[in-house]
Amino acid sequence: MLPLQKLKVLDVSQIMAGPYCTMVLADMGADVIKVEKLKGGDDSRQMGPYVNDESTCFSQINRNKKSISLNLKDERAREIFYRLAADADVVVENYRPGVTQSLKIDYETLKEINPGIIYCSISGYGQTGPYSHRGGFDLVAQGMTGLMSMTGEKGGRPLKTGIAVYDIGAGITAVYSILAAYIHKMTSGEGQHIDIAIAECGLPWFTWEAAAYFAEGKVPEPTGWRHRVSAPYQAIKARDGYLMLGCANQRTWERFCQDVLEREDLLADERFLTNFDRGQHVEELEALLESIMAERDTAYWLERCDKAGVPAGPINDFAEAMQDEHYLARGMVQEMEHPVIGRMKTIGFPSKFSATPSQIRSPAPLFAQHTDEVLLELGLSRDELGALRADGCIK
Repeated sequence: MLPLQKLKVLDVSQIMAGPYCTMVLADMGADVIKVEKLKGGDDSRQMGPYVNDESTCFSQINRNKKSISLNLKDERAREIFYRLAADADVVVENYRPGVTQSLKIDYETLKEINPGIIYCSISGYGQTGPYSHRGGFDLVAQGMTGLMSMTGEKGGRPLKTGIAVYDIGAGITAVYSILAAYIHKMTSGEGQHIDIAIAECGLPWFTWEAAAYFAEGKVPEPTGWRHRVSAPYQAIKARDGYLMLGCANQRTWERFCQDVLEREDLLADERFLTNFDRGQHVEELEALLESIMAERDTAYWLERCDKAGVPAGPINDFAEAMQDEHYLARGMVQEMEHPVIGRMKTIGFPSKFSATPSQIRSPAPLFAQHTDEVLLELGLSRDELGALRADGCIK
């Protein structure tokens, strides 16, 4: 039993934000039908690396889904889409605003067919506002929201984050919004349109930055390897490399000085009495700590921090993270059998349900793999499928 196994989703999205959203829903049991365009399907199918000519990018973000291909510019294919929408709970799309209207698959059209439909639109800037007509991508959003002005070192070139944080953030925002709308539908029978903007989804995450700006007009600057508020809460250099140290409160700082460094004298240093004081003198604090910690390797300090209850950890590369015993024990690396790629690894599930754990039920689908299966279940005959395929309506 999976929590969302009665949820039916039509996924008309591609690349990352929409597909991540629908993969999470599918992992939790939703029946997701991915509707792909006729020529090439989801654009991420053309993104390498490839194994046996199959995109591993696509395969990482589209498990547990079925794939069909419809030419939505053709009226006959559109009628098939309408029949699928009539029985669906959710539609997820990430076209530029206005495209779904031109294709006649927009919310206003579909709610006439299915008044209870939950229709989630993910776009760069949302469906309204002066920028709504623009195409938007994760990298542009990182610049526009101010994130890149806070990342990196002061005076340096603007830096993006290491991953597409806003694309994934938009997908996560879409997931919880869809689930909230679904709960509303369960009690009222009413569907609705959800409007998600990639350029907005990350703004609510700027909590400390908003506190400083709205209270004092202070504009956040890059903090590099340090935290904006707490100290020492940052990367610290030991003899053989760096580790992350998290003294986020006074008690942790005290344990660090007493039990890790065995330097109780630091607690009486007026520069470091409170978290605020340490933040004001963070460069002096960092230089002092690194002069002490340079005497030993990171493994030594991590072991002492662990025994003392001081949060600390290694700075892994991705390969090291994927081989970490903790992540492996927690099932964060999963394996699945793909019909073309073969045995492949993928990221696991961050939510651990005690009664309804998420499952990999099927690998990412081949392009249009389930067109016949889905349309036959819809009531079309094999002769009709052959005619539609010959006319370029379906793949």
